Amino acid sequence: MYDKKAERPASEIWETVKGALQVQVNKPNYDTWIKDTVGLSFNQNLFVVGTPKAFAKEWLELRLYSLIHKNLINVIGRSIEVQFEICTVPEKRPAHARDSAKRGAAGMQSSLELSCFNPRYTFGDFVVGNSNRLAFSAALGAAEEPGSEYNPLYIYGASGLGKTHLAHALGNEAVQNGLNVAYASGEQFTNEFVSAIKAKTVDHFRQRYMGAQVFIIEDIQFLMGKHQTQTSLYHIMDELYQNNRQLVITGNQAPHYLDWLKCELASRLEWGLVTKVQNPDHQTSLNILRAKAEQLNISIGMDTLSFLAGQRQTDVRKLEGLLKRVAAYSKMTCRPLTLELAREALQLTSHIHPERNHTPGLHPLTILNAVADHFNITVESLQNKKRASNLVMARQIAIYLVREKARSPLQDIGNLLGGRDHSTIQRGYQRISALASSDSAVRDNIEAILHTISSK
Repeated sequence: MYDKKAERPASEIWETVKGALQVQVNKPNYDTWIKDTVGLSFNQNLFVVGTPKAFAKEWLELRLYSLIHKNLINVIGRSIEVQFEICTVPEKRPAHARDSAKRGAAGMQSSLELSCFNPRYTFGDFVVGNSNRLAFSAALGAAEEPGSEYNPLYIYGASGLGKTHLAHALGNEAVQNGLNVAYASGEQFTNEFVSAIKAKTVDHFRQRYMGAQVFIIEDIQFLMGKHQTQTSLYHIMDELYQNNRQLVITGNQAPHYLDWLKCELASRLEWGLVTKVQNPDHQTSLNILRAKAEQLNISIGMDTLSFLAGQRQTDVRKLEGLLKRVAAYSKMTCRPLTLELAREALQLTSHIHPERNHTPGLHPLTILNAVADHFNITVESLQNKKRASNLVMARQIAIYLVREKARSPLQDIGNLLGGRDHSTIQRGYQRISALASSDSAVRDNIEAILHTISSK
């Protein structure tokens, strides 16, 4: 007969289950989804598990429910249902764990002197939504099994959408697992390579990366036009790949549009998994704001968060900026952060416009400068007669945007772009008009340029 008095507390049962799960689940998954959970309650038919974050609850329900259910039955000794709830879980990190992490980081720095990951960027703190789910899963998979399924891993998208967070989370996880990780931004890699050429130490420069089990390079678009640097990067990546080392690259464009990139290097990027982080939808924006409010200890209602999420901000930084702005206004006026106050705060802040996705009436030169910056070229190169493929595409996008956003006549656009005739301008405009609805790469470039303009 069932004896209810014999039941152990939910917290004690769950710690036993966690011990079993720790040997059944790989370390990144355990640390990200299970480590911070607690046993909340237990009755005859239901066991409730608490987790501190909404997206962790979703992951446990979708991906780990069966395994957790099986282990609970094994520990309890009878069939029972499992339910996950969001709750506040006190942070527990023993001193020896912190010391171990510091020693691991110190050892990494001494071996490669290249790793510099932000400790705040972890998988557990990344807000997962439809706009970034594939990129998140791929980065987590690469951290779990480096050098296997997702290799190389290329993550691309506009600025402020989480590429750096995922790259650093992967790096942090790899360092904690005792792996040698080499990290460099495109700018850092280029500067070090140029210095090595001047010092005639290129072989030594390359060898510094050869010991890496995980190699992460961010913002590969910085290598545009730097052919020697691209060649050096290709040889480093190729040797690491042949030795089953994990390669992780981030950039602002899809590989098939990097026509300025050396063929071998561009091809290498497409050998593994290519995934894009997109602008967050409303639900993801809401989850991001809720997570940021928790981190910043800001008391704010869901109706106000939903209002802020509806402001059509296109990246995480802007969402966080909105939250901090209304929180500061609340503190300054000594009033609670309500929906009414949030509306008032945004109305009084002249440089925030909810409808800034559309930017009519722009000055043509503003557009040309934005296009030049995006493609890492000069305005003069847009206006001259050179017809390199990257210049032609940039020039035609400039034509399209000046026509659409500045409402300039075709003849004026021709004069602006070095005296080109009306028919040339018309063909360029028509081509991009067609590609904007059928080619995601072209559409991504247009959106990124408009986003840059609207953020200034």
